[in-house]
Amino acid sequence: MIKSSDITIIGGGVIGLLTAREFFNAGATVTVIEKNTLGQESSWAGGGILMPLYPWRQADAITRLTIQSLSLYPTLASQLLADTRKDPEWTQCGILITKNPDYADAIDWCKTNNVPFEVAESHFFDALNTIPDHPLWLPSIAQARNPRLVKSLIQDLVNKGITLIEQCELIDVMLDKNQITHIKTSTGLLPVQHLIISAGAWTGSLFKRLFPELAHAPHVAPVKGQMLLFDAQPDMLPSMVLDGDLYLIPRRDGKILAGSTVEYDGFNKSTSLMAKERLTDFALTLLPALKKTPLIHHWAGLRPGTQEGVPYIDLHPEIANLSINAGHFRNGLIMGPASAQLMVDLILKRTTAVSPEPYQLSSHEKRAALAAQ
Repeated sequence: MIKSSDITIIGGGVIGLLTAREFFNAGATVTVIEKNTLGQESSWAGGGILMPLYPWRQADAITRLTIQSLSLYPTLASQLLADTRKDPEWTQCGILITKNPDYADAIDWCKTNNVPFEVAESHFFDALNTIPDHPLWLPSIAQARNPRLVKSLIQDLVNKGITLIEQCELIDVMLDKNQITHIKTSTGLLPVQHLIISAGAWTGSLFKRLFPELAHAPHVAPVKGQMLLFDAQPDMLPSMVLDGDLYLIPRRDGKILAGSTVEYDGFNKSTSLMAKERLTDFALTLLPALKKTPLIHHWAGLRPGTQEGVPYIDLHPEIANLSINAGHFRNGLIMGPASAQLMVDLILKRTTAVSPEPYQLSSHEKRAALAAQ
């Protein structure tokens, strides 16, 4: 008979992987089940800026997870590198935000959350072609290189002996009153002690299929983002640059990522010529030196979109051993460490570092009702 883990996580993206790591560190046994390949969806496809775009324009619930994650990332990155010898490339390169018409709100957010900031002087724009509007330089903001972070997390979980099952689809759940006893997967039946759904953009559709009768269900839908990668040389761009709704991110090896679109196109992950041309024009206009640099990659990923971009992190009110940690939209990497910490704290009934109320299913439902009025 297959022995059940204390925790079974559906979804092997960065949220599921970080949650598994946090549970292991708390002394629990963990199994992670991924329908495709671990970390190959939104977690692999994103840019890795460890700050929401214009966080002062977003819900405070996003800020709370962001600030907590910022305190956790340096230790997380150093531990992953030491334990796996796979560098997640956590790099504190800073971000230049060229246009801030809501300058007062930006400064207030930085001061309130102890995020260092400076007025960006003219030398920041020596290599750039843009029209600044109250530009800000945030020197402490870091990035992580998504694929490298995912690889180091997977290796860390392997080293810890956590069970990782790929190419395994969740087909059904077996319920006894308000308790899940087993899950039926494409590779067999597994017993369950506590089930966490962390399936990214597929979370909403998965809930509808598995639990059609539940009164409380997360509303998570796919939002496509397309990105480009230029084979630039090191030091062409010293920091990340956010210009309007698009950005450039320089990796340590010099490659520069340009992103990203926001498209509501279901589960279609195909790229388009229109997006490629828009992103190329943006990148070459903002950083003219890129005109002599080869464009080497164009891809798309599906973000898990929710109302206001606020994730669901909650114990399900109807099923005793079901929880959810999903719906981080564009900010899975930055909110991931704090989200994993909060999920574990809730299940183990520990004091939480972040107030759990904004991420509850009931809170999402209240906000949706208010928005509909």
